[in-house]
Amino acid sequence: MLIFTLIASVLLLLLLIMKFRVHAFVALIIVSLLTALATGVPFNEILPTLTKGFGGTLASVALLVGLGAMIGRLLEITGGAKVLADTLINKFGEKKAPFALGVASLLFGFPIFFDAGLVVMLPIIFSVAKRFGGSVLRYAFPAAGAFAVMHAFVPPHPGPVASGDLLGANIGLLVIVGLVCGIPTWYIASYLFSQYLGKKVMVDLPKAFLNANAINETAVLNPPSFGKVLTILLLPLVLILCDTGLNTLSVAGVVNGSQAWVQGLRLLGKTPVALLITLIVTILLLKDQRSNEQIEKICDNALGPICSIVLVTGAGGMFGGVLRASGIGNELSAMFADTGMPVIVAAFIISMALRVAQGSATVALTTTSALIAPTVAATVGLSQFDLCFIVIAIASGATVFSHVNDSGFWLVSRFLEMDTKTTLKTWTVLETLIGFTGFAFALVGSILF
Repeated sequence: MLIFTLIASVLLLLLLIMKFRVHAFVALIIVSLLTALATGVPFNEILPTLTKGFGGTLASVALLVGLGAMIGRLLEITGGAKVLADTLINKFGEKKAPFALGVASLLFGFPIFFDAGLVVMLPIIFSVAKRFGGSVLRYAFPAAGAFAVMHAFVPPHPGPVASGDLLGANIGLLVIVGLVCGIPTWYIASYLFSQYLGKKVMVDLPKAFLNANAINETAVLNPPSFGKVLTILLLPLVLILCDTGLNTLSVAGVVNGSQAWVQGLRLLGKTPVALLITLIVTILLLKDQRSNEQIEKICDNALGPICSIVLVTGAGGMFGGVLRASGIGNELSAMFADTGMPVIVAAFIISMALRVAQGSATVALTTTSALIAPTVAATVGLSQFDLCFIVIAIASGATVFSHVNDSGFWLVSRFLEMDTKTTLKTWTVLETLIGFTGFAFALVGSILF
């Protein structure tokens, strides 16, 4: 009966989002409430269960997503992306221009979301494509794929943060594992495949760009230096390594983990603190580009677009709280044990099914993590590495088969002025390659570690 309730709740969620166009935030609340009622959670415990799941997820997600959005917006407005891309293109040369654009997008994609990052980079991409010639896919897809990988695999993006929080993964370690899996995934599935596509599929520069009507190149009179941009992007990674590195040394007995200096450095490496420090450093480094009032306004404007994402991830945590309280997790765990299917494979398949059905990678990530969290908790012997690789597997499943129900599909199609058939043949295949390649790395990593 519990498994039937689980299937019915997921189908209802998809029906509300896809058929009746109910916002994912509202749909998750409705389904969470109905699931709690259907599974016999006592009436007086339903609301506390809902709010506990919602608030517990927001406690970590909102901090990371909010701080990351501010950092990304400051870099975007001050012209940091253009500086980064121009410097790398000059460094790598004409033949490696697509690679340079991809690397710039990987770095810039750490704090900024897929949609915003792509919109910021597209004028730069189109300018490079116009300068060097050939299919625009050769230049656009390494960058778009980089943003897709970073958005799905690496905190502080909301999907991996929410997934890591629901599964109990160490977020700092998840950053490292996400990068280790994400970078080779990008190189194989995005960069190499886009170079192949560039030879097979000719896509001209968009007329909107050539006419300079829809997209204009960012004009920054006083852009930041390459050194400043690189410092801002690498600082959180260095700080996070303080936490994960010292934790590893402490477990190995190399350092005494109870000493004050170790605990202090580990505190600086906690992801929310690392991002807060990075934001403060970003503001200080970019004061030459903008006044204090302008910086405050930029930070304020950065928070508006992420409210919907934060609320959806919080509602996903609410759904997970109901599933844990109902005992569905134990039933699901027993079912997987009977089939002999590893948790990481089941997580990938569930996430892939949700992604194909409703389109949103964030909803697929959050919902799958909520579904699988009780099973993960009931599985004996899972290490922190295992938890991180399961998150990457879920993220991989949430990336595949981008099609007409995915906003990212239409974003790429609209800006590159490709028809639906061409977008399906190119972007959908690229996203699917990213998903399966990322899962392969996660699966191998879970076996080795």
